[in-house]
Amino acid sequence: MKKITLLFLLISSISFAQFTTTPSPAIASGVVTLNFNKTGTPLAAYTGTIYAHIGLTVNGATWQNVKGSWGNNSTQPALTLVSGTSYKLDLTPDLYTYFGVPLSSSITQICVVLRNDAGTLQTADTFFNVGAFQVNLTTPAQNSTTIIPSGTSFNVAANNTGGNASYNLKVNGTSINTNLSTASYTFSDANVTSNKNYSLEVTQGSTTITKNFSVIVNPGTVSAAMPTGLLDGINYNTVDATKATLVLDAPLKDFVYVAGSFNNWQPTSVYSMKKDPTSGKFWLELTGLTSGTNYTYQYWVVDATPIAGTPSLVKTADPYSTLVLSPDDDPYIPALSYPSLPVYPVGQEREVTVLQTGQAAYAWSAATTNFVKPEKEKLVVYELLVRDFDAARSYQSVIDRIDYFKNLKINAIELLPVMEFEGNESWGYNTSFHMALDKFYGTSTKFKELIDVCHQNGIAVILDVALNHAFGRNPMVRMWMNDPDGDGWGSPSTENPYFNTVAKHSYSVGEDFNHASLLTKNYVKRVVKQWIQEYKIDGFRWDLTKGFTQNCTASDETCTNAYQADRVAILKDYADYSWSLDPTHYTIFEHLGTDMEEQEWANYRITETPSKGVMMWGKMTDPYNQLTMGYNSNNDISRMNSTNHGFTKNRLMGYAESHDEERLMYKNIQYGANLNGYNVKTPATALSRMSALGAVSLLVPGPKMIWHFGELGWDSSIYTCNDGSVNTSSDAISGDCKLDKKPQPQWVNNWSGDAGRNKIYTDWAKMIALKINEPVFVGTATISSASLTPNIKITNSALAATQLKDVLILANFDVSAQNVATGFPYTGTWYNLMDNSTINVTNVAATIAIPAGEFRIYGNKIASLAIANFEKKDGIYLYPNPATNYFTLNTNTSKVQVFSITGQLVKSFNTSQTVSYQYAVNDLNKGLYIVKAYNENNEVQVMKFLKI
Repeated sequence: MKKITLLFLLISSISFAQFTTTPSPAIASGVVTLNFNKTGTPLAAYTGTIYAHIGLTVNGATWQNVKGSWGNNSTQPALTLVSGTSYKLDLTPDLYTYFGVPLSSSITQICVVLRNDAGTLQTADTFFNVGAFQVNLTTPAQNSTTIIPSGTSFNVAANNTGGNASYNLKVNGTSINTNLSTASYTFSDANVTSNKNYSLEVTQGSTTITKNFSVIVNPGTVSAAMPTGLLDGINYNTVDATKATLVLDAPLKDFVYVAGSFNNWQPTSVYSMKKDPTSGKFWLELTGLTSGTNYTYQYWVVDATPIAGTPSLVKTADPYSTLVLSPDDDPYIPALSYPSLPVYPVGQEREVTVLQTGQAAYAWSAATTNFVKPEKEKLVVYELLVRDFDAARSYQSVIDRIDYFKNLKINAIELLPVMEFEGNESWGYNTSFHMALDKFYGTSTKFKELIDVCHQNGIAVILDVALNHAFGRNPMVRMWMNDPDGDGWGSPSTENPYFNTVAKHSYSVGEDFNHASLLTKNYVKRVVKQWIQEYKIDGFRWDLTKGFTQNCTASDETCTNAYQADRVAILKDYADYSWSLDPTHYTIFEHLGTDMEEQEWANYRITETPSKGVMMWGKMTDPYNQLTMGYNSNNDISRMNSTNHGFTKNRLMGYAESHDEERLMYKNIQYGANLNGYNVKTPATALSRMSALGAVSLLVPGPKMIWHFGELGWDSSIYTCNDGSVNTSSDAISGDCKLDKKPQPQWVNNWSGDAGRNKIYTDWAKMIALKINEPVFVGTATISSASLTPNIKITNSALAATQLKDVLILANFDVSAQNVATGFPYTGTWYNLMDNSTINVTNVAATIAIPAGEFRIYGNKIASLAIANFEKKDGIYLYPNPATNYFTLNTNTSKVQVFSITGQLVKSFNTSQTVSYQYAVNDLNKGLYIVKAYNENNEVQVMKFLKI
């Protein structure tokens, strides 16, 4: 049974004094009650609902007819609290009915794991006998695999309760020995020269109990030089589609078989991998394959003399898999997202690798093959979790929303991890196969289509990669693991050449990669190469880079956060490799550490052409949220500026929101200031302050990031649970709901049609267009902050005075109107860059009255480059353009008329309106229109606008 967790894997023994059945042993034909006392178990301190992941051993196969799926609280049964620490679960009216098992089947065990509601706390697999008739397999152990030399004998011994029984021993489904009447059975299978799967069927009356076990024959080492040019994993023969060569690097292992659909999962000596005498790698050429056919396989990796607590045999998928199948996850993948999903092979367990020769290469468009990445200084990245972006939770749903990104004007999308992760409902940081695309969101082809569509629209694609760690399904964890309970899962052993046995930093999740290991470095570089070359990915955001040091301990926060030279060198090496494959590749580190260390990366190789330099994630959530909530403390936003970190160039990817932080709008509404009749907690008021947030964050020179739906004022807590309740990160016992699937009100409730939310979207879109198109915003900034009226001056000294070269950004986050200090660089005519209206500055120190929650962006010239589809003349200006639901005008009007492009009047606004009134056009069809606007003096201006 696979125990799926998002953050922790807790495995513990549980005594039968704490866990019993009534009656004991249980019976299949009547009511059975499971009795559980949580004292002394991993659930001891947990106070929430306890759920049972429960199934049966049917006809000798464990974990059959499982109720629901792991972590699904609506389908898995909940225990009833009896009193204190005691719980029960009634299985009624009988096991056959409760689990839906045919009466003709034999039920011999109840299989159960108890867990908390989040699945982060759990007991070990526990098995309860069913029926008075029981069989004891004394030699070998049930479900064991025994390694023997070729030609030796294999002994089987068993006994049973209740008198004589009939014994039938089968090998690979064929009977080799029977005894029709005995209570104690022995047999020696002589001269075993091939791998065998045994089943011992024991029958008494109408009850049959089956015990399964197997033998693997040590084939001896076949030393043979590996062909040149082969890489770890699958090597497809580019000339002959009937062949493929597998390579596995497995130090300290004695021999490896390849078992798969091509040998009916019963490998003979022909499928024993050869060993290269120089590299020590195992390799095997597969022949007789059919082009285009999906084959599945695993490695059977054997250590004939394992160290204590570690398994002799591990059956695992290929560490370098690009497509894996999972018996735990695949049944719950929607067919609409992944049509024609390859079928998981019957009778196997855990992940298997898919191999297919003759695959056609994806036909990339010229937009991708010729894609020119946006400049780092101009990047506006949209951070997106596919699972929570749209209810369809697929790559196709993101493709379908491409206009949403285009109209927002962003030029890059960053996807939370999409590599094969454990479970389906996840943020993706619990990665198990870094080179494989997770199937829950769609196919490899569909993902490539998404990337291609983004490139066709000028949008780069960045992947979040979690290479600090891996989780328990990872083959490199499992091949060298401690597994004292023999359930096939465990943590890295002292022999593991890829992972540390304990984390070398204080932010550990999963199993900690040892980045000092050459094997780990090679693996990481292969992962980098896969996504750059196979998927044309434009950049990586490296998660949790603090964990790449090998110098600290899990309890030493000071060490982890201090400068670590080994970490600097390791990550520079990975950046160098990325740039060797793609000189313009984006490298982004989520370090959030000391300026000294970050400076080394940010300033690294920046003088080259093209300029390198690592972009550093810049968390500014707290000070920006203090502003939006209206609090005059801890609101210094000056470190949004790259120069304040000592970076030579603008390499800080600053943000006010990210997936890791509480939503700004949620805190605005929950905790915002309420003074003198101005209440930030009022949703409409809270929303009205978010445009100003964009002005003082997005326009600061350097790359910037938006967390999805911040541009629509998402106001649900990041800790919203699946049931709609909200908890917090302090709910350590039950586990916070940060990772839970989130609702989709932005589409269901048409947030784009909500004036308050749409104003944020359209204002931010205009700001982003300014940032991307106007050269002034690649200049330098001076931020006067630590107050509710931040002042930002941006200049680009390389520009001529006739150009837009100076910008002044003012904002008022107070709860009342303020006369805000300005500090214009010089007198003269200045333009509001949001609408190109003008002011005449005669005193550079004069104040400007700004209402609470509003902002001003002034430039020395009109922002002509950023105004898409505007008529280039003085007078009335229309924005946003293109428009979705409404447009506004920069003047008071007496009448506004909308005409089709052929001259037909389609809409009129015949009453006087003030500046920034929203003229609704959501009822118009998509297309180009002409607007005739009359001002208060009855002067007319004609403009075009595009309805989308």
